[in-house]
Amino acid sequence: MGGYSALLRVLEEMRPMEVIEQMARSGLRGRGGAGFPTGLKWSTVAKAVHPKKYVVCNADEGDPGAFMDRSVLESDPRRVLEGMAIGAYAVGADEGYIYVRAEYPLAVKRLRIAIAQAERMGLLGKNIGGTRFSFHVDLRLGGGAFVCGEETALLASIEGKRGAPRPRPPFPAESGLYECPTIINNVETFANVPPIMRKGGDWYARIGTAKSKGTKVFALAGCVNNTGLIEVPMGITLREIIMEIGGGIPGGRQFKAVQTGGPSGGCIPAEHLDMPVDYQSLTQLGSIMGSGGMIVMDESSCMVDVAKYFMEFCMSESCGKCAPCRVGTAQIYEMLCRITNGTGTPDDLKLLEELCDLVRTTSLCGLGQNAPNPVLSTLRYFRHEYLTHIEVQACPAQVCKLHSAAEVTV
Repeated sequence: MGGYSALLRVLEEMRPMEVIEQMARSGLRGRGGAGFPTGLKWSTVAKAVHPKKYVVCNADEGDPGAFMDRSVLESDPRRVLEGMAIGAYAVGADEGYIYVRAEYPLAVKRLRIAIAQAERMGLLGKNIGGTRFSFHVDLRLGGGAFVCGEETALLASIEGKRGAPRPRPPFPAESGLYECPTIINNVETFANVPPIMRKGGDWYARIGTAKSKGTKVFALAGCVNNTGLIEVPMGITLREIIMEIGGGIPGGRQFKAVQTGGPSGGCIPAEHLDMPVDYQSLTQLGSIMGSGGMIVMDESSCMVDVAKYFMEFCMSESCGKCAPCRVGTAQIYEMLCRITNGTGTPDDLKLLEELCDLVRTTSLCGLGQNAPNPVLSTLRYFRHEYLTHIEVQACPAQVCKLHSAAEVTV
């Protein structure tokens, strides 16, 4: 089926900088959440003057409801190994790690089988394909900490340290694993590399939009008829994903919102269903692309309760290293609890926005910086639900158990 053909072609016909040039031409951006241009990241590592370099695959898929990486690792792990090997050749690395969740036992089993098979066939290890290029891959199992999806925390965990982020710069491309220049991309990013090398960067760049190239895999979940994994071109609208591919909302209920980007993403209302799904558009709407989680909600969802749920998740997963995230998420969660139980005040909304802005701008890593997104986006689009909880002491969706017996018409 063409497995490892791209790697062998690269080793036989292309110089390292030609590989990086094709990656840059493809416009592929990291699919792990930040969306950093892959070609630029690889170029930075390639230019670094250091005797030792690493390639790391982030397979620590921690978003609730997300299972994109798991599917790839269980069904086609060789594609990821091939992408890592091509990256290693491009930057001059000879050693790599896959940091995979221990909760994915089948993925771990099949990765180990794939690595052993590739080594026996001379496609990993020493002198790959009879060339002078060598590349060894090992696995590291994650303990389930959501913060280890952040690249510097992940690298610390591989080194045997506590999985906590560190300030940047320096970035991992300059000083990463064991203080060596390091490529770190997620499973989906590496899985895109072999077809780009087979068909060329220009072929890949023709898919998607001007600034968001290629396709994206989403885990479509929640209140939608067709749940599961979908792969769509960048720029497709939310309406096409939810109403056509997803088959619409079950039970004849009305669509209310969709959260993109996992627990740190924002909630997008029905009025923006025709917005294209790309990095820029989602950011403008107060959400993020993230790794690809997409949770659909109908009229039975209380948006204040949704914000509280995701804030509780971020609060419990905070590593506690920096005060804005450690203390701020707890304070935000406490305020949301007061609003949902009927003891909130109008002043809480202003304070909530100020606190979210503080946490977003002063937290050390992406967990804290993006944790306020569900709160800020629901305040932006569903402020009336917050006001109903506070002023009428009622939950429009009848989800929250408020102290008052007051009711409100949905």
